[in-house]
Amino acid sequence: MIRSNVLGAVVAAALATAGLAGAAAPAFANDLRIEQYGWGNSSGGAQTGWQNRIRVYQDGRSNGATAHQTGASNLSAIGQQGYGNSGATYQYGSSNVAGIGQFGSGHTSILTQDGNGNIAAGVQVGHGCAADVNQGGNGNVAAFVQACD
Repeated sequence: MIRSNVLGAVVAAALATAGLAGAAAPAFANDLRIEQYGWGNSSGGAQTGWQNRIRVYQDGRSNGATAHQTGASNLSAIGQQGYGNSGATYQYGSSNVAGIGQFGSGHTSILTQDGNGNIAAGVQVGHGCAADVNQGGNGNVAAFVQACD
């Protein structure tokens, strides 16, 4: 129950932030926010274009997050709790939204979007799940939920 509440909060935060740019930043600026708790966590990525947003939250140990954005008005949200999880998003185009929420250990998620107006979600609970979502074109919607052990 707690995990579903956390997941709901992660998804709600990602969607709520999709329409917001930083108040103090110029209208064309890219935006990045990272929070990490625990030890041995790493995050990185790259942004080219304008009004792209990356959000990373990790709590645990040895988690890795990477986000790459090329284009305009893309949002990537990666939230992980546990240990040994790896999440990556790759967005090429405009107005794409990608979210990954992983709880537990040993999960791998890769979300790739090449086009405009695509939405990809996620969630993995337990241990050892793997997800690879690729979206090409415009206006695609994908969601996945796994409970692996």
